[in-house]
Amino acid sequence: MNEVRFTYKDGKSKALTMSYDDGIFQDKRLIEIFNKHGIKGSFHINGGLFGAVHKHPRLFAEEIKEVYAGHEVSCHSFTHPFLEKLAPMEVVHEILDDKKALEDICGYVVRGMSYPFGTYSSEVITILRSLGINYARTTVSTGTFGIPEDFMRWNATCHHGDKRLLDLLQKFKDSNRELSLMYVWGHAYEFDDNDNWNVIEEFCEKAAGDPDIWYATNIEIFDYITAMRKCELSADRTMLYNPSAASVFAKVNGKIIECKGGEHTKLN
Repeated sequence: MNEVRFTYKDGKSKALTMSYDDGIFQDKRLIEIFNKHGIKGSFHINGGLFGAVHKHPRLFAEEIKEVYAGHEVSCHSFTHPFLEKLAPMEVVHEILDDKKALEDICGYVVRGMSYPFGTYSSEVITILRSLGINYARTTVSTGTFGIPEDFMRWNATCHHGDKRLLDLLQKFKDSNRELSLMYVWGHAYEFDDNDNWNVIEEFCEKAAGDPDIWYATNIEIFDYITAMRKCELSADRTMLYNPSAASVFAKVNGKIIECKGGEHTKLN
């Protein structure tokens, strides 16, 4: 009987993803650090606040596509309200207006988000699903490396300001758990406020270049896990059917096998 265990892309057992909010000018420096080390991030942006000058100035609309190239641009609502306090139609406008603004700039369908202030309700989630939002990040940190059961209530491993950050990274890298996922979130302006850019620089340097880690955006993680969960194994464990368009990888008796989209893959 075959032993079948799913992996991430190309047989990797771990995935690292980063998540930053608000679309602020400090994201430029953060992305330089990410790009230097091959780290991928998702950036959740308010399409109604481009160029806003507050304590932490926002990027202008014309900067977005270039600044975030190679990473994911995702929703954060149009004006950053407490969504659960709004009438349902106002929630619709907040999300649709944000999606439209970001999609017009980036040229692709925006499907993820993070909750403004980290707050939401079951009613908000129902509305988001109907508007094409596939995942939404909270501000809850678990200190663990599991895959979320519900991507609309996606809790991170930790905030980048967690004193355990580097210890958690080492624990993650040492883990033998299948499909481990480390998810770090924050706001790039916090590095200026706390004068500690060295924190993220050291983290990225230590996280980079691990052959067993898939460095991915939030939406890439969602898409892969969704495709993996749709796969069907034959009763005798000799075939795997992948109904999705993208490939899914599995370790079969210790050997990595690619299960291409739309195909039945023989495992022997």
